[in-house]
Amino acid sequence: MAIRRFLGGSGVPGDGMDPGMTERDTETVRRIARELDAMPVERARFLAAFAYILTRAAAADLTITTDESREIEKLVSEHGKLPEAQAILVSQIARNQSLLHGGTEDYLVTRQFRELSTAEDRLALLRCCYLVGAADDTITAAESDLLQEIAKELDVDRDAVNVIRNEFAPKLAAIQAMRELRGSP
Repeated sequence: MAIRRFLGGSGVPGDGMDPGMTERDTETVRRIARELDAMPVERARFLAAFAYILTRAAAADLTITTDESREIEKLVSEHGKLPEAQAILVSQIARNQSLLHGGTEDYLVTRQFRELSTAEDRLALLRCCYLVGAADDTITAAESDLLQEIAKELDVDRDAVNVIRNEFAPKLAAIQAMRELRGSP
């Protein structure tokens, strides 16, 4: 069966919505889910939102580096158990959707992921967002601020956020700047 049938829409041609899609699905989730047609619906929705939020984290400083793109592709492949080619496609669609609809869909997609995921999934996603931010060896102030916002939108416990943030402290631009001032590595 096609993924669109599982997504809960009417599936009636001409009803103004892709077959199987619901009103709650964002355009980003719909577009990526179409590419994951052979996958169970909930898993496709989950991965669509996962890839988009990683892209959102990468774009925090208004640029997505090659290193960040590669990290997103790797994480989508690993967490989605997707072949590399499919992970690259999903990542590219997420990037395009982020560029087209970023401000509009950022919160909506993050909220949808929160609804589709467990607390452990949300924690894993946040850690992955930090990995994306650190892909170029520095988490800028803009990236750090957005990572905190994503954590809040995902309802990740503050203590858990602090544990992850501390893991990545050496990559934080502010910490790196302080070390440079002190002359330590």
